[in-house]
Amino acid sequence: MLTEGVHSLVDSGNQALLLHGEHRAKRPPDKLHPFGYGRELYFWSFVVAILIFGAGAGVSLYEGYVHFTDPHPIEDPTINYIVLGLAFALEGTSWAIALKEFGQAKGDTHWWRAVRDSKDPSTFIVLFEDSAALAGLIVAAVGVWASVTFDIPELDGAASMVIGLILAGVAALLAREAKGLLIGEPADPVLVAKIREIVSSEPAILHVNHVRTIHTSPEAIFAAISADFEDGVTLGEGEAIIERLETRLREAVPALSSIYVRPEKREDAKEH
Repeated sequence: MLTEGVHSLVDSGNQALLLHGEHRAKRPPDKLHPFGYGRELYFWSFVVAILIFGAGAGVSLYEGYVHFTDPHPIEDPTINYIVLGLAFALEGTSWAIALKEFGQAKGDTHWWRAVRDSKDPSTFIVLFEDSAALAGLIVAAVGVWASVTFDIPELDGAASMVIGLILAGVAALLAREAKGLLIGEPADPVLVAKIREIVSSEPAILHVNHVRTIHTSPEAIFAAISADFEDGVTLGEGEAIIERLETRLREAVPALSSIYVRPEKREDAKEH
């Protein structure tokens, strides 16, 4: 019960941190951050993962070990069941809402692939946190019931350690996903292919050397494009072509916040 109390407290703090991150990520670009503050959401998502691991899993494992080595029998589990039942109802409601929102966002994509490809950590973090919370409540209830039914108080401590392992696993998964976003992940391959197709359709462009993208926020993408222009294109014509391409690209891909087109000979460019 103490483990679940700490878990709930950590979850509440994590939601506040995610809201804080979303708020700060919406700030407009300035001189210090010309591409905006969108990736700050990724930083706070990583902090959330660390807190789940340190405060949630750490305390759960420690308390479980203490109560396993020095058990105290539960005299009356009634209040435990009432609290766990209410918590399950509340967490279940939150989980159902998070599941519905993430399901709508992922579309036809497989669940695991959707998590790996998602650029908005706030959606899957809430879903994973609520899933871990429901699993923890079930383990806690089983631990209380088993320790009372079989008169083995050590089972209560063992249940706490199982909850700690669940939280540690979820924290490791979230930390890995948040780290990737924090370092920088490219846009969806379908979107990159669309950018390449639009640039390739320009008559004065002989070849698209590469299209490199990075998410500066869940809804903002920076694209750097290297293209081989015809030798006869003048500086003025090149500027007009680039302006036309930027307009077409932003119309086709509204998430493109910044576009950089570099004229470069095909043999001088590195493709990847």
